Amino acid sequence: MSAWVLPDYIADVLPSEARRIEELRRGLLDAARSYGYELVIPPVFEHLDSLLTGAGEALDLQTFKFVDQLSGRSLGLRADMTQQVARIDAHLLNRPGITRLCYCGPVMRTRPDRPHATREPLQFGAEIYGHPGIEAEIESVLLALECLRGADVHELSIDLADVRIVRSLLAGVPVGAQVLGQVHAALAAKDASELARLTRDFPKASREGLSALLQLYGDRDVLDEAEKALHGIPGVGSALQNLRNVAAVVRRARVTFDLADLRGYSYYSGIRFAIYATGVSDALARGGRYDEVGAVFGRNRPAVGFSLDVKQLVGAIPAPPLRAAIRAPWPVDEAASGAVASLRKQGETVVCALPDSPSQIDEFDCDRELVNVGGQWVVQAL
Repeated sequence: MSAWVLPDYIADVLPSEARRIEELRRGLLDAARSYGYELVIPPVFEHLDSLLTGAGEALDLQTFKFVDQLSGRSLGLRADMTQQVARIDAHLLNRPGITRLCYCGPVMRTRPDRPHATREPLQFGAEIYGHPGIEAEIESVLLALECLRGADVHELSIDLADVRIVRSLLAGVPVGAQVLGQVHAALAAKDASELARLTRDFPKASREGLSALLQLYGDRDVLDEAEKALHGIPGVGSALQNLRNVAAVVRRARVTFDLADLRGYSYYSGIRFAIYATGVSDALARGGRYDEVGAVFGRNRPAVGFSLDVKQLVGAIPAPPLRAAIRAPWPVDEAASGAVASLRKQGETVVCALPDSPSQIDEFDCDRELVNVGGQWVVQAL
């Protein structure tokens, strides 16, 4: 095998795409900062029992594992950063009140999580700890939408669900973990016959309620239909009202609901959302409430957040124009060097031609040049 061939689903990022990724990263972090989120940078790897404890257990098969040559302990490359941020909130910060944290960095996965995806996503996320109210979900949704719009993604739609609805329908039903997983799978696949088979011995209210969920997807009218179909099930009414409250603040985006959608059910503890764009098959951002994420670190407090892959986002937006630049001859005297330095201090990109060396630039559009006119260095249009 050639030495330059990279592993499957791993790729170098070349100049134009690298610029777009970096500009997006900066814009996303600036958007989070405008909401009061503080930047943290967790380590790329840490002890495996920390990465895969609690909510992180679901990432076991996605985590690269190796042995620490210093301690002999098992280490893992992070496949997700939420668990790490929960640890930071619980132990390193340990603040009594609200904490807003954001991050952006690479994560590594043993397998791509969707067709044609990279195994090295650049994950951006923003999380708010310490508030149990619906306001945290609302803020997370608004920030996620603002991040995508700021990245020039338009025609957005947001899909909402709440895992507490299914949990309410299954409350008190004696069912093993294997059957429970099959029920969740049947709901997600909208497989009515399989769901009927799995729930034939369930109490009538649970059986009929779960069956009703298969049809409860669509626009805002779905919530009214759900209220009628699931009337009398404890906890469902408050969950539906929370979904209404979140939907009410969404502007310039289509809102849909799928009450049988249980993606991430073992991770989320309440509302979950996914944001899509026209022409893009996969969600560009996912988030929701995951109150139990910090429990394993001894601090089980409310948590809401979202994350997205900056590399995926780059593929969903039009390529921006090249950055304007100034072409200059190689400075051979102090006056020329001073002119180049002055332009760069003003924020200009100045590309100096190296003597007798032709150059190719894919990243900048040299639309002007620095020339000497009557002993003065001036910039002229090309």
